Amino acid sequence: MTRETPDEDAAIADVVDRLAERFPTLPRERIAAAVAESHARFEGAKVRDFVPVLIEREARALLEQPVAS
Repeated sequence: MTRETPDEDAAIADVVDRLAERFPTLPRERIAAAVAESHARFEGAKVRDFVPVLIEREARALLEQPVAS
C-alpha cells in the first residue's frame, strides 16, 4: 500500500521534467522509466518528505550510467 499524496505525485512529475531538461538527448520515456524504477524502491518508506529528492538522485545516477551495447 502506497501513501503517496497529490503533492508527492506532483513533485515526482517535476522530477521527470527536471531530468528531461538535464538529459535533453534521452527519450522522455527512458527518463520516466528511471524515475518509476527509483520510485518503486521507496514505495514502503514510512517518512515520505524526502522521497522525491531521493528518487531524483537515484534516477539521475541511473541515467548517467553508460548504456551497454
